[in-house]
Amino acid sequence: MQILERIEDQMTATGLPLVGITLAAVPCPDTPVILTLHWHGFIKEKLADVEEAEAVSYTSIPSSALQLNERWGNLVSVDRAAMEAAWELGAWDVARAERPGCMRPGAPSTEALECLQAFGSFPYGINGQQVVVADAPDADELVQLAAERGYLMWVFRPVRGGIWAEYADDATLTADGRRNPPCPHRPIPPVCHGKRRTIYRFGVPAGNPAPADLAH
Repeated sequence: MQILERIEDQMTATGLPLVGITLAAVPCPDTPVILTLHWHGFIKEKLADVEEAEAVSYTSIPSSALQLNERWGNLVSVDRAAMEAAWELGAWDVARAERPGCMRPGAPSTEALECLQAFGSFPYGINGQQVVVADAPDADELVQLAAERGYLMWVFRPVRGGIWAEYADDATLTADGRRNPPCPHRPIPPVCHGKRRTIYRFGVPAGNPAPADLAH
């Protein structure tokens, strides 16, 4: 899957730094995957549309949700693609969450909102402003499928192209905040039953260069 390439294309197009990246998929082969990029930046609100006018308020730039339509045969291949992207972009780790369907009896209402957020579908904005700008024509169908079958979500914070460069204390990074491919870690196959969290740790503290570990 060309996850890294899509992220880099969006960074080049916007010229904005990233706060974080999420990827969401349902456990059904060849279904679209939703990639959401969370930007750091603000839109200046002015009373007059002239350059000299001062900003009266600032609105956060919406996240970008993109639908990836590449074919895939198993979740391990999606897992590996997420790991490769996070590795090369210098992320400290990747957190993978396995979530059950929120339509099961007794499921808390918060799970439905979390499912919508994972696939870039927010039912409402904040102060009348969009939270996410989505280019995901199949998002509604994916949310419905995720509500019935469950879903997986990957989260990581890139150093390269992100806001974390000055805070990165990581002996594995190059000077520009990247790592050379390939990612040396092996994916752990998801269980896809109940709730489960897996963390792939890539970073090594610069002051204590010991081998990176992996925790669940």
